[in-house]
Order: sequence, then C-alpha cells, then structure tokens
Amino acid sequence: MSGHSKWHSIKHKKAAIDAKRGKIFTRIIREITIAARLGGGDPESNPRLRTAIAAAKDVNMPMKNIENAIKKGTGEIEGAAYEEVTYEGYGPGGVAILVEASTDNRNRTTAEIRHLFSKYNGSLGAVGCVSYLFSKKGVISINKSGVDEDRLLEVALEAGAEDMKAEDESYQVTTDPYQLQAVREQIEKAGFKIDRAEVVNIPSTTKRVEGRDAETLLKLLDALEDHDDVQSVSSNFEMSDELIEQFQQ
Repeated sequence: MSGHSKWHSIKHKKAAIDAKRGKIFTRIIREITIAARLGGGDPESNPRLRTAIAAAKDVNMPMKNIENAIKKGTGEIEGAAYEEVTYEGYGPGGVAILVEASTDNRNRTTAEIRHLFSKYNGSLGAVGCVSYLFSKKGVISINKSGVDEDRLLEVALEAGAEDMKAEDESYQVTTDPYQLQAVREQIEKAGFKIDRAEVVNIPSTTKRVEGRDAETLLKLLDALEDHDDVQSVSSNFEMSDELIEQFQQ
C-alpha cells in the first residue's frame, strides 16, 4: 500500500498549510466538542477527548480555544449542535471511500457530498456498503532518523501497541483507537519524538487504480478533504507513488 501511504503523507503536508489558514483548527474544535458531548469534559476519563486535545496541542491551538470547545460540548456555553455523519461510496475504478463528517445541517452536507461523488465519477452508496472493509486503529508515526528500532518496538509493545512496521521514512505504531493516547504518552516518555498520532480507518483489502481513473480519484479525494464539514476521508486505493506525485503537482 505504498501509494496509499504516499497520499497520506501528502495530506499531512497539506494539513500544515491548512493550519495556517485555521481550517484544521475548525476540524479539531468540532472533534473536541463532539467528544466532550458524548463522553464528558474530563479528558482523563474520556480517551477520545484526550486524543483530540493532543491533536490540538500538536498544531499549537491556544488553550482558550480548547477549553471553549469542551464547554460547548458539555453545554456550559452555547454553540452549534454538531452531529456525526458517515458517508460511504465508490470512486473511479470501484475504489471504496469512507467519509466522516460533522455537521449542523445534515441535509445540506449530504447533498454536497453526493454532488462531489457524482462530479468525479463516483457514487454515494447505502450505509454499510463499504465500512466493513475498514478497521479503526490508532496510528503513531515516528521518523526513522536516529531511532533504535528494537528499543522503539519494545517500548511500544510494553505500552500496549498492537504492531509496528517500517515504512520509507518512518515507523508506524498501530494501537487500539481507545489506547492511542496512552501508548503515545509512554513512547514520548521513553524519549522518542512523535511526528503525528491519529485515529484512522485502515482497509483490509486494496484496489489498484491507474491512468484516468487514478487522476479522477485523487481529485475526488482532495475535493472531499477540502469540504468544510468533512473530518476524515479513507479509501482502499492502491497506486504507484509516481502517479500520486504526478497528479499532486
């Protein structure tokens, strides 16, 4: 799945740019608000909220913003009532796509997501049509430079991680999504610098796409990522790194 990993890396480079525009702040604030509404405002007893707060700190979000988002979620202060919506569908080449969104207007968001699928030769499907292909996991990324792989693996497993694998430039530690922050804290305590830690949807199988389908698929994924209500986009595509770099120029 090297192609998919390459796209994932490109997404994070874009996220750095988004952070400057404040867009990533909006996504994280919504996640904090929803996490606090569903599990309470105490991060010690709410793993999802703890993970969201860590993500906010990773992009240097002011503590006041974090506190206000928690208070909106718990109802201490007024704010928009966001609900979580998951969209499932197919992209060019029959690739499975899972879109997680938070919205204060489900009808508007659904219409807009449906339009994006249609615009880029995809189709929005019924609930359950592709979600069975994905498993939700916590993923922690550590740059390989100067890292003792055996020591990192030892620390990760002792902290409760499920697995670790080496990619081109980083080690990827996989965890249960609810254990992500606890594992992250133990890895950091052991002296390792973490590039990012997030909950992602990992596909059980992949589908290779090439040519025009590949180009149109990446346009669809980018358009979905850019939608204001979308929190995350997952797909089971596989394509060469060269194609991804070519189409992302």
